[in-house]
Amino acid sequence: MTTPQLSGARAGVAERAVESRHLRRVWGLPGTVLGSAGWPVDWPGRVHVRFNYWWQAHLLDCVLDAQLRAPSEARLKLVRRLVRGIRVRNLVGWTNDFYDDVAWLGLALQRADRAGVGNPHAVDVIARRLRSGWTDHGGGGIWWKRNDDFKNVPANGPAAIFFARLAGTGGEREDLTRARSIVDWMRDCLRDPDTGLFWDGLHVHPDGSVREVEKNFYTYCQGVVLGACVELGPPYQDLAAEVIASVDKHLAAQGVLRGHGGGDGGLFSGILVRYLAQAALRLDRPEAAKAADLVFRSADAVWDNRSMVVSGPLFGPEWTEATGRAVAGSAERDLSVQLGGWMALEAAALLEREGGTPPRDPVTPPRR
Repeated sequence: MTTPQLSGARAGVAERAVESRHLRRVWGLPGTVLGSAGWPVDWPGRVHVRFNYWWQAHLLDCVLDAQLRAPSEARLKLVRRLVRGIRVRNLVGWTNDFYDDVAWLGLALQRADRAGVGNPHAVDVIARRLRSGWTDHGGGGIWWKRNDDFKNVPANGPAAIFFARLAGTGGEREDLTRARSIVDWMRDCLRDPDTGLFWDGLHVHPDGSVREVEKNFYTYCQGVVLGACVELGPPYQDLAAEVIASVDKHLAAQGVLRGHGGGDGGLFSGILVRYLAQAALRLDRPEAAKAADLVFRSADAVWDNRSMVVSGPLFGPEWTEATGRAVAGSAERDLSVQLGGWMALEAAALLEREGGTPPRDPVTPPRR
């Protein structure tokens, strides 16, 4: 059973494990660091051949979670090194061709600014790129990638959160309207009427008409819609509450979120847990309690099913299953999977600090 402050201690252990196993300088340059894509780290990982831009944005977000949990100058120094490492390794500036990647870095940089590590130029560059991504093809929304035919929730959700936050910190007057328009488009064009969940995205013809809808359900999609609704406040509270109820019914087992394997999928449920925690704290609806329950149960399952290896716990891609070994081809090697588990623990720690009440009946028995 989770006890007071235990979630924070668990998050701290996860933080140290990820940092000790994955963090490496960028090409030996002082003042830089990035997370190696896999552990044990092979030679491509040591020199960051695989960059995984958006994984690094979530690594930065996790470090900022830890800074909120236990502020220190050492973490702020690590934030600066991560930001510099991302810029150095990205080579061509702050952005790339993927609007979802860019939005995630923008969100992390906004949080870094609030923590005292500001980079207004980078945020401005990202804002201009995201603003340019909206077109009327498929009814609206921003593209997944430049010069592509796909518009999806994974790009539009974080962009809406970014614009909503930017509107409150001196962005353009239209940024709040942009955030609302994005959420309205996702609700109108990409919501399944039967489950209330949000589909992945849609492909369009050159003339703007819809060619095909990708009707996959990912925890990622529900998380970013929920996060945007929470940021936008009262007009979207009912939709936020409906998303929580749909997630509980269709994407969780005994209150634990389902996984999506390794690779990019390793981050999906961590993203949802992050925004469930925000909903638990800020949503003025009865479903806020359900959001908190999903956070605590998922975090308990992450911890209970961990394995212990060099430098601490290792997490798996399916939180209700025992974690396997970090060997070639296994999801447990992926930084994304480890960040997903760490995010869940930080989300529980946040609710714990705010007086949240963990469930009395753990889903899985504690490991011995």
